[in-house]
Amino acid sequence: MEENRIPTNLRTLLILEVIGRSDSAMTPTEINNQIGLPKQTVHRLVATLEKEGFLIKEADGKRYRPARRLRLLGAGLLHASRFHITRHQVLQDIATQVKEAVNFVVPEETGMHYLDRIDTNWPFRIQLPVGTNVPYHCTASGKTFMASLSKSARTKFVAGLQLEKRTEKTHITPKTLLADLAICAKRGYALDNEEFMEGMLAIAVPVTDRFGRYVAALAFHGPSQRLSIDILEADKGILLNGAEKLKASLFT
Repeated sequence: MEENRIPTNLRTLLILEVIGRSDSAMTPTEINNQIGLPKQTVHRLVATLEKEGFLIKEADGKRYRPARRLRLLGAGLLHASRFHITRHQVLQDIATQVKEAVNFVVPEETGMHYLDRIDTNWPFRIQLPVGTNVPYHCTASGKTFMASLSKSARTKFVAGLQLEKRTEKTHITPKTLLADLAICAKRGYALDNEEFMEGMLAIAVPVTDRFGRYVAALAFHGPSQRLSIDILEADKGILLNGAEKLKASLFT
């Protein structure tokens, strides 16, 4: 593209689009390879996006990735009326089948964020309401996100986490967590076997867009008095089917 063919107010959106499509942090030069603006223009726009909280620099000081404000923008778009209604209907259908709390969870800077939820009718339930943030390393939804990363990106991501011990089953070393994530990536879903909270079990599958990029986790959880790992795995097809419905309805 030539600069004079790109409207001024569109250039920033194109930069955000390129960053949003990438599964890794990018330098301004790498961003510009897909846009074709003058070098100084891209550096100036990227610097402005960083200053305003849409992008954040990696530790190397050269590459940029989405920051909290851009993630919130994406989450807000996913929450928009038609998409929210469609998503909520899919969650309701899953909840009817599994008879437990079903959640739509997105990654943020501080962990996995509960964006939508259908609660269970059981009087005995585990409360994780919309707006809750939970850790990456000990939740089924967090593990689906980390498992979606490339092996090298996954290793770096885990190295930057505080592996806080939440229960006796929590992964507290990168070695055991990475081994679990490799299994999650291979089988296409993640389990939480009382790793986040004693007495709670959960399963999650990734929701992807039409390019196969990770968008969110679709999960359900419940108390160990009603659930077992065998029950979770027996119902994984319900979640996978729901993830395909979301992909078809939200991203095509």
